[in-house]
Amino acid sequence: TECALGQHPPPVSYCKAEQDNLLVHQPDEPENPKVLRVAIIGAPNAGKSTLSNKLLGRKVFPVSKKVHTTRCKAHGVITEEDTQLFHNGYLSFRHNLDKSLIHDPWDSMKHADLVLVLVDVSERWTQNRLNPQVLQCLSQFPQIPSILVMNKVDLLKRKALLLDLVTELTEGVVNGKKLKVKSMSKMHSDSTRNSPLQSIQTCLSENTSKESGYLQDASEVQRGSGSDTSCNMRASNSDHMLEGTEKAQIANHQVSRDLKNKKGWPHFQEIFMLAAINGEAVETLKKYLLMQAKPGRWEYHSRVLTSQSPQEICDNVIRGKLLEYLPQEVPYTVLQKTEMWEEGPSGELIILQNLLVQKETHKMLIGVGGQLISRIAQEAGEDLMNIFLCDVHLKLRVKLKK
Repeated sequence: TECALGQHPPPVSYCKAEQDNLLVHQPDEPENPKVLRVAIIGAPNAGKSTLSNKLLGRKVFPVSKKVHTTRCKAHGVITEEDTQLFHNGYLSFRHNLDKSLIHDPWDSMKHADLVLVLVDVSERWTQNRLNPQVLQCLSQFPQIPSILVMNKVDLLKRKALLLDLVTELTEGVVNGKKLKVKSMSKMHSDSTRNSPLQSIQTCLSENTSKESGYLQDASEVQRGSGSDTSCNMRASNSDHMLEGTEKAQIANHQVSRDLKNKKGWPHFQEIFMLAAINGEAVETLKKYLLMQAKPGRWEYHSRVLTSQSPQEICDNVIRGKLLEYLPQEVPYTVLQKTEMWEEGPSGELIILQNLLVQKETHKMLIGVGGQLISRIAQEAGEDLMNIFLCDVHLKLRVKLKK
């Protein structure tokens, strides 16, 4: 199955022993391997899982419109020729979180080579400012290069608004240079010849030398001019990054006060505008990430796409569908228990999973008539077939938890 980006990513084995063996297998790295560790951070529903799935070429992370669809800290791995990219799960920030859902920024960020900050520009209440916790995280790790990814641009009716958003989210500074934005009348003139988004990209590209490759075509993406400096700075600050938790907490308190009225981050090296859900401009971002990789040892075999086990993938895919189709808090209370996981006579994967609900009303909501539960099973099964590259027969049963 060819993925959206034109590549043929490896499938994930549905055999746990095989996947486990692959994860501990000696990486089959080439003679001069390169690697890039990426931390993806952003507010809930910014599109972190959707973007990762598009980059990977398979839907290995669950997606829904509800918050906290992705709960695992699994790695996604992209291997192309001599280069390997992977991200250490996600940093998703929200108040009043269950402690089990909170990912420690220090733990996720301290080994990153690059920070990818995702912003949902279609969300009118938060589109013009970075999440406070995202800002705090960036301020704790200023030595790590960061890029701004403005997601869901396809949902923004007034594309010219993107210029204002760029200015606010970056404080008017990108790659150490002050942005010079065209007047709105000039922008309107340009948009009559090109698409509005293309005009904006051209406008922003003129603010930097060609060595800095944000908002250019995929074939023109070059290394950011600040990469080497950032790499050296990162090495010299490695000891500081790994200081004790107590010092970190004191620093966090001070940073929180300093960032109280701050809306943007003036140290982004690049800006990307894309629509992750349909893959628009994702290839450009992927090529940029591949070119930022530095010489280093691979951590995974080239056939590894994710560090999740087959069972974790299955549970997460089904959970994503439950979150998508069930109202309010109902899907968060459903317990999943796999009764059967075996290979059929023709090599198909047969899965039977029980969904344990707490109330009779929840059972009726999911199971009456069988239409909703059948739809969830069908869509989840199709996703699993794309991940495992085999026929999947998935059956879901709804039971009342005793």
